[in-house]
Amino acid sequence: MAARKKNILLVEDEADLAELVRHNMEHEGYACRVVSNGGSALTEAVAHPPDLILLDRMLPGMSGDDFITHLKRDHRVASIPVIMLTAKAEEADQLVGLGLGADDYVTKPFSMKLLLARVAAMFRRMEITSTDQEVLTRGPVSLDSSRHEVSVAGSPVQLTATEFRLLRALMAANGRVLSRAYLIENTMGVGVAVTDRTIDVHVTALRKKLGKAARWLQTIRGVGYAFREGP
Repeated sequence: MAARKKNILLVEDEADLAELVRHNMEHEGYACRVVSNGGSALTEAVAHPPDLILLDRMLPGMSGDDFITHLKRDHRVASIPVIMLTAKAEEADQLVGLGLGADDYVTKPFSMKLLLARVAAMFRRMEITSTDQEVLTRGPVSLDSSRHEVSVAGSPVQLTATEFRLLRALMAANGRVLSRAYLIENTMGVGVAVTDRTIDVHVTALRKKLGKAARWLQTIRGVGYAFREGP
């Protein structure tokens, strides 16, 4: 039986670019649906959840920022990875996008080969996580890789795909300190263009979601992060 095609939802209002991206995605063997505005894309994502969303940030009606905010609040689709496509190239803009829940950020104009590589890398990281059956428990936090579920004191917590990989790497380290460089390579992938603050943004978002368990995610100044019981 042939493997199911990975399904991509492309949210882009520039028709020529949308057609170019769709054509290249389908040429690589993906199924790609195109929606030109944020409101309709949100409805489509909930009705037919894709494996990955490529999201233009500047959209008519509901902006990309509003789209991802609504997406990450809906437990049915919150774990779908999102790659933002945008002309906003400043570091501050990228940090805002990542802080909203984006898993990766590609600035326009971009090379189609680069975009395809980032999509392929995202799917590889998802497959590595999904095939790992290990259940990790550290203090009040439990992480089930096979089910892509995280709970704190028994209550479920919704994480983005990148936040999930980040938390898993830290929990699997058994209290050892992991550098930012290590975390970038193992949660974002080799060759992904990120700033030194990218992991910090994801850690900040992760701490908020962990609530009272946030004290376990410790900053080791000048080195990186560790997941172990804090004061």
